[in-house]
Amino acid sequence: MSNFTDFKYLLILIIFASSELFAIEVLEVKILNSYSITKEFPGKLLPIEQSKLAFMIPGKINDIYVDVGDAVNKGQILAKLDDREALAQANQAKASFDLSEQVLERYKDLRKQGHISTQDLDKAMSDFIIAQSQYEFYKVKLEQTNLISPFNGLIQNRFLDTGTVINSGIPILEIIDSNYVEAHISVPVIYLEDMQLEEEYDFDFAGETVKAIFSKLAPMSPGGSNSRLAIFKFNKFLNPGSIANLQLKISKEAKGTWVPLKSLSQSDQGLWTVYTLDSNNVVVRDIVEIIYFENDYAYVNGTLNNGDLLVLGGASKIIEGKKIN
Repeated sequence: MSNFTDFKYLLILIIFASSELFAIEVLEVKILNSYSITKEFPGKLLPIEQSKLAFMIPGKINDIYVDVGDAVNKGQILAKLDDREALAQANQAKASFDLSEQVLERYKDLRKQGHISTQDLDKAMSDFIIAQSQYEFYKVKLEQTNLISPFNGLIQNRFLDTGTVINSGIPILEIIDSNYVEAHISVPVIYLEDMQLEEEYDFDFAGETVKAIFSKLAPMSPGGSNSRLAIFKFNKFLNPGSIANLQLKISKEAKGTWVPLKSLSQSDQGLWTVYTLDSNNVVVRDIVEIIYFENDYAYVNGTLNNGDLLVLGGASKIIEGKKIN
């Protein structure tokens, strides 16, 4: 904690009437207007996008072009069904469409010349529209024999092999986003008050400090707890499934000073006692309240003033009101 570096340690020799010589350790009090706290919350890294890919039509798997760990691009063909039947149907529909288009154009000319009725032209138009829709339908069916990557990513799983006959909707591959990951962190509500959406926060990932954007906050607490799910988006790809620790640093406005826990003695009504030396080297008893503590230090507020010499070691051997020679 950076505040602790402001402490000035002094060493004072004290001689009591018993002629016993010993030392006490003191520090010079520095009153601050605020204090910083650091909290660590673990979270699991998840890909922002993760999909199990399946063919939309049944068929026999003819080829799978990728395997686990392969990087793929959006729009890339990952696998293919046997397309002979779909291709034949599409070609047949294309021939019918071309013929109906030719008939329609000829009927338009005949109608202009008055050789056919309006009803005959309407029938040709209807046949053309039906043939066109059938051709579009079978073109889509032919396209559906290809399994297409929906985004840039990595192949996470491969479930089937070539030669397998499948129904529609059976997963073939699993793909995860290779550009970004996000961390899901359960954060107590009391700390969310000091956090802002779209702000950057530090994470510890395998000993490295990385930054992430606080992108979303779940509207409700899970299971009635006093925490809410916060989602952080990283601007780089990290290994999904790993643990990243949110390093939450919060500044609180409160007048006080940091003191070692070993300098505190319990007093009445939830307050604490510390000992200081006044300008005449007389031991003074001060009352403080603990606002926050972390590790071996507490941030306290009370009767302490700037420049007071706070007694650390040796406090058990001094007496309030005793003048130090």
